[in-house]
Amino acid sequence: MTIAFELSDAQAEKLRQLADRLGIPPAELAKAAVAELLATRDEDSRAALERVLQKNAELYKRLA
Repeated sequence: MTIAFELSDAQAEKLRQLADRLGIPPAELAKAAVAELLATRDEDSRAALERVLQKNAELYKRLA
């Protein structure tokens, strides 16, 4: 999937500077940042779901 979006001049400059420090193209850094965001959200959601399931396990057993 290809996604296009606009950054402000300040955001674009920060992206370029960070990409330069890391030695990668800005597009690769942006791609990695989005991938990390998506993975983190999945992990956070999964952890929250597991907490709720554990917390309510006894209730679920009684309702079954």
